Amino acid sequence: MSKPTTTARFRWLLGIGWIVGTGLTLAQPVPTPGTPILLNDLSAFKPATQNWQIVGTTRAELNKPNTIITEKGTGELANVPLAKAPEDPKNPYKYNLFTTMEHGDIDLELDYMIASKSNSGVYLQGRYEVQLFDSWDNSGWDLHSPRVVDNGSIYERWDPKRPEGQNGYEGHPARQNASRAPGLWQHLKISFQAPRFNANGQKTENARMIRVELNGVVIHEDVELTGPTRAAGFEDEKPLGPIMLQGDHGPVAFRNIRYISYDKPRPELLNLKYSIYKGKYEKEPEYDKTAPESEGASKVLTSSVSRIPNDFLIRYTGTIRIAEPGEYRFNLGVPGGGGMLKINNQSVVAPDGRGNRGKITLPKGDLPFELFYSKFVGWFQPSLGLSVAGPGIREFLISDSVGGNSDDTDPILIEASTNTILRSFMDLPGDKNTQGKTIRVTHGISVGSPEQVHYTYDLDKGAVVQVWRGLFLDATPMWHDRGDGSSRPLGMVQRMGAPVLFLTKLASPQANWVTDTTGSGYRPKGYVLDGSDRPTFRYQSYGSMVDDKIRVLEAGQGIKREVTIATPADNLYARLASGSVISPLENGMYLIDGQEYLRIDDAGGAKPIVRESNGQKELLVPVKGKLTYSILF
Repeated sequence: MSKPTTTARFRWLLGIGWIVGTGLTLAQPVPTPGTPILLNDLSAFKPATQNWQIVGTTRAELNKPNTIITEKGTGELANVPLAKAPEDPKNPYKYNLFTTMEHGDIDLELDYMIASKSNSGVYLQGRYEVQLFDSWDNSGWDLHSPRVVDNGSIYERWDPKRPEGQNGYEGHPARQNASRAPGLWQHLKISFQAPRFNANGQKTENARMIRVELNGVVIHEDVELTGPTRAAGFEDEKPLGPIMLQGDHGPVAFRNIRYISYDKPRPELLNLKYSIYKGKYEKEPEYDKTAPESEGASKVLTSSVSRIPNDFLIRYTGTIRIAEPGEYRFNLGVPGGGGMLKINNQSVVAPDGRGNRGKITLPKGDLPFELFYSKFVGWFQPSLGLSVAGPGIREFLISDSVGGNSDDTDPILIEASTNTILRSFMDLPGDKNTQGKTIRVTHGISVGSPEQVHYTYDLDKGAVVQVWRGLFLDATPMWHDRGDGSSRPLGMVQRMGAPVLFLTKLASPQANWVTDTTGSGYRPKGYVLDGSDRPTFRYQSYGSMVDDKIRVLEAGQGIKREVTIATPADNLYARLASGSVISPLENGMYLIDGQEYLRIDDAGGAKPIVRESNGQKELLVPVKGKLTYSILF
């Protein structure tokens, strides 16, 4: 696993107005809401075969391979393979779908649902494939080593002339298995850089997958693609090409397809001149009263024009050429010192403590440019970085470096090659308390497994707050420097919402769920380990002892939870799930918001209840003594 970029950290010096920082970090190139591909009809695509349909809803079931069920309507795009579809040697890709839009550099974002045992793919420019594959049933292969055929992998190239067994080459497996179960909606983000060509049409630079995220997990960064992958729609390479969705391998559905094209000319810096001033400048000097140590011209924006290791100021002046008018965002890195940026005689990054980022609306044309870098903190190496993003322009470095620093932190990652337990704070992004702050579980225990399915348990509520698949924990925020006591999941996370008591007494099935432990007699009693170091949590509730045993399902498909209550109180209920939509399926299975399955394995004859509460659905079960259910995701 490659080392993640360290987030820029800024130090403030008392009484100094300059921005003081260790450097800049480029914003991660992930898609933002852009141009949607409307799915009211197929007009956004080239003429398609009948396997492609616009539908209202799509469903795929866990135990029905290569089967997808659709309902009439609009808003989703489904590939329903035709029965006994004939092959066409003259057009082997006739069942694939191509957009009418052609792209170069692009950020693409979409949701997709894969059927059990199915296989599909998203081809950038119709040539470079990111695999869509049912990798949930991962029995039979190494959990720690996804293959090039697995979900999210960049598929291999193919050469029939190579020796047998070596025909496939240059595939790039996903870093980890971040897949959801078949029939659940998954989220894919791709930042793609198209190949470059000179005026004679000769390729000068290979295509690249700058970044690929699957279900919120980074699975590729800066992967070079030397040519089209296997089964591409085209064998050549060009500056532009359509998005291709594979339709000849199995059923799949798509929705919420959006993209941002980066096809506008980048800004350029021209006529750069620099002046270097010796001294510890903690505020902008009066230039008309201060003689520079040296002056000159530079073709690039760099700190290397100064030979002074510390206590100096560089002032750059020149012109920035803007070809596309609109709003531009700048990010200035000034490690070990302070900086300012002015464009068109307007302040973009100011020395007033507002940070190292700024934005400005610029007209087309050649505009005055001015930048200052004052270096006065001795333990940093001099380095100057400036990045820019704008309309149709992906963020890029307009300087010679990122303004790096000598204070990078190696991440502290915890593996779970055996059953592993770590107690830490755990933040729950997306869940806010009444003050609008991110909820922090203060007595959380994270349990990791060699099957690469993990969970966090809240000792204060007797609740599972999240489950995830993939790598275990990043403990850097807990153990680096002074630390803040928290850790973070490294894989594909399914969160259960703000934690509440798992068990409570209700006067009626419609009564409000209790939000705290008042009156419940709740008392955590820790946990006991079995022979494989797997915990069973114990607590008291309403005078009864509760054993809460959680185990990983076979083949890493989820977790099974068995809760046993000695002499349970009357009118005791368990809250199994909450969500916007809870849909009952067959055989005790429920679908929660299209993101997880919940299967009631043994409720002791009690009948589950789906009810509405505070604008959400809740799944409750009356508890008589023992309850067993599974979360599959």
